[in-house]
Amino acid sequence: MTSGSSPVAGSRCGFVAVAGAPNAGKSTLVNRLAGAKLSIVTPKAQTTRFRVLGIMLRGVSQVLLVDTPGIFTPRRRLDRAMVAAAWTGVRDADLTLLLVDARDGASDAVRRIASTLAEQHRRSWLVLNKVDLMSAPKLLPLTASLTALASFEKTFMVSATTGDGIDQLADALAAGVPEGPAIGRGLRAALAAKLDQRASGREQELAEALNAAGASQ
Repeated sequence: MTSGSSPVAGSRCGFVAVAGAPNAGKSTLVNRLAGAKLSIVTPKAQTTRFRVLGIMLRGVSQVLLVDTPGIFTPRRRLDRAMVAAAWTGVRDADLTLLLVDARDGASDAVRRIASTLAEQHRRSWLVLNKVDLMSAPKLLPLTASLTALASFEKTFMVSATTGDGIDQLADALAAGVPEGPAIGRGLRAALAAKLDQRASGREQELAEALNAAGASQ
């Protein structure tokens, strides 16, 4: 939408945080939905240290995707900073996707995240990823165990790598974000600057933690 133009009838726009345990495929999912490589995609866990904003346009909807670091039990200062950044992304979002690696199942980390989402009464959806590597009979018990921990509005089974189930998820996201005008280019630039500013504190904290870790070795 250009400056000065009227909002499109029925338009929607909102933030969606993609959260989960390390290496669940969050960055791959964000890249798949946004149609561009925005985050680091690697088999190595914990490669996303700061939130990455990707924009998915679908029909008259604009979905602002926030990729977060993996949420796990922190043991070091660096760990605490990364987990805090992830929960900040969740708190700022209109909707949270809990992405679960179906092969890992309902791990302790996943259970803790689901329980925290329930305690915070966050609007959230459950997304089982890498289902192409699992047999269907194993997915139903996994879904049941996770939905017992939190009141997920919706459940999706996808493969972020192959694209299976992504269209259904994208359509649901486009319909699920709040009604409102899309963010224009100028506002997107301002938003990006604001996110960079908010992330700078985390970046400094991470840098100090890395320096401290190096000094202790």
